[in-house]
Amino acid sequence: MSDSSPARTEALVLDVWCELQCPDCRTALDDVRALRARYGDRLELRLRHFPLEKHKHSFAAAQAAEEALEQGKGWPYVEAVLERVAELDRQGEPFLVEVARELGLDAEEFDTALIDGRHILAVDADQAEGKAIGVTGTPTYVIGGERLDGGKSQEGLRERIEHIADRLLADRTAEQG
Repeated sequence: MSDSSPARTEALVLDVWCELQCPDCRTALDDVRALRARYGDRLELRLRHFPLEKHKHSFAAAQAAEEALEQGKGWPYVEAVLERVAELDRQGEPFLVEVARELGLDAEEFDTALIDGRHILAVDADQAEGKAIGVTGTPTYVIGGERLDGGKSQEGLRERIEHIADRLLADRTAEQG
């Protein structure tokens, strides 16, 4: 999932391999928000889906995130769901539709999208790509071809991402200058 637009084609890309029922991904939200605040349009955050079998609602949540993106509120939806992981655990798909309604999205269309599976291929493609590059858990970040596993520990991870991003952005500036 990407909120990219033509104006952002030159942005550095940070792929965030995430699972919306994952407590570690919920913890990582603060880092994601800090990175967005620090870099703004210079860093494109792309949510990549990696639903884990141990979380029974994660695949539906990934599909719901794709529907939210289609309706123009991808990241706000992702953050709202991650903030309430325990509710997703308890309520499942009805919770996903409820969050859509709370954000002013077309909840009926969400429900239909979850039933007809229109976003399954996008989720499957992300998961297959993740497996191909060695993603085994969430969150995992990929920036500048470097994979950083946040599933074991978030400690120092944002600083490592910032170090890589700063270096890559400085290299781009030097090439353009």
